[in-house]
Amino acid sequence: MKKQEKIFMDHASTTPVLLEVFSAMKPFLMNKFFNSQAIYERGVDVNKATENAREKIAKILNSHSDEIVFTGSGTESDNLALFGVIEDAWKKFKKPHMIVSSFEHPAILEAAKKIQKYGGEITYLGPDHDGIIQPALLKKFLKQNTVLVSIMYANNEIGVIQPIREIAKVIRDFKKNRLARKNFARQNFGGPYFHTDATAAANYLSLNTLELHVDLMTLDSSKIYGPKGVGALFRRRGTPIEPQIVGGGQEGGVRSGTENVAGIVAFAKALFIVQSDREKESKRLTKLRDYAISEIKRTYKHAKLNGSFGNRLPNNINFCFPGLDSEFAVIKLDTLGIECSSASTCKSMSETTNSYVIEAIGNGGCAESSLRFTFGRSTTKNEVKKLLLALKKVLKNI
Repeated sequence: MKKQEKIFMDHASTTPVLLEVFSAMKPFLMNKFFNSQAIYERGVDVNKATENAREKIAKILNSHSDEIVFTGSGTESDNLALFGVIEDAWKKFKKPHMIVSSFEHPAILEAAKKIQKYGGEITYLGPDHDGIIQPALLKKFLKQNTVLVSIMYANNEIGVIQPIREIAKVIRDFKKNRLARKNFARQNFGGPYFHTDATAAANYLSLNTLELHVDLMTLDSSKIYGPKGVGALFRRRGTPIEPQIVGGGQEGGVRSGTENVAGIVAFAKALFIVQSDREKESKRLTKLRDYAISEIKRTYKHAKLNGSFGNRLPNNINFCFPGLDSEFAVIKLDTLGIECSSASTCKSMSETTNSYVIEAIGNGGCAESSLRFTFGRSTTKNEVKKLLLALKKVLKNI
C-alpha cells in the first residue's frame, strides 16, 4: 500500500531548507570546514565568507555589519537581548523595569520570569481583542526605571502584525523627555531600548531597522527556509549588552563560540531570497489565505477567526472551532495527510498545551479548540482544497 503523501501546513514552526540555500552552505560543511578565527590562509578565507554574510544581512536590515550578532537560534537571540540589556542596566538601576506583551514567544516570557525572579520588574501588556498591542497602552506603563520594551513584530500563533513603528515613536518620545532630566543625563543611560522578535515576520514584512526604529531585533534561520541552529540579533550601535555566553570573544565579544560558518552563509542566502520575494509571495499567499478563511467561515458558522483579519501575516490562519479537542484534531488531520498545529509548537512541550495566546486576546473558551494552519512557498490552492476536505471529515460531528 502506497504511503499517503503529507501536506505541510505548519510553516510557522519551521521551514524546509531551500535547494539554493543548501548549495550555498554545503562547501562549508565539507571542503571549507576551517575555523573562521584561524590565521592561516584557508581560515582567513572562511572568515571572509562569514563577514560577507554579515554584510549581506546588514544591507537587508539597512544597518551596519558590526550591528549583526550571529547566535545559535532565535531563542538565544531573544535571551541575549533581554538578559544582556537588563544585566547592564543593573549597574545603573536598583530595580530595572521591562515591558513585554503577554503573548510573546516563550523565549521572551520565560526570560522575563527569570529576570523577575532575580529582582527585575516586569509589566505584561495585554493585546486587544484583535491581538494588537495599542501604543497608547504602552505609554501608560513607561516609567523612569524602564530600560527595555520587547514587543514581537508579528505573533507566531495568530499572525497578527503589531504597530512597531508607532510603538517605537512612543518610546522615542518618552526617551527624549527622560533624557532631558539632569539626573538621567548624568547616568549616561540611553534607554529605554526597544526589542522586537521578527522571526515570524521575516518572510513577509520589511526588516528595515531605520524605518522600524528598533534597537534590537531577533531573526531565526529555521523560519525563513534556512538551516536550524543559527539565528541573529541586530543590535544598534550604542545599545549596551552584557554577553551571556563567554569564552573566545567571537562576534565582537558579544557571543563567544566557534561560528557556525555553514549556517551563517546559508542564513544570509535564505534571508536574501525571502526578502527579495516577499511582496510577490505575500500577494500569492494572501489569496490562498483569504480563500481558506472565507470557505471555513461559510462552512462552519460558529467558527471564529482568532486575531485581526486585516492586520495579519499572509500565510496565517487560526480558527476556534467550539467543542473541538484541538490536540485530537491535529492527530486526526495528520492521518488524513494534513500537518498543522494547535498551540505554539514551542509551548506544546510543556505540561499544558492550552494556547496562552488565545487566552491573552480574550478567547479563553477557545484555548483548547483552536487550530493553526500556516502556509509556505510550496503551498498550492489544490493543497488548500485538500485541507478543507480533511476539515470536513474531522469536524463532521461538531
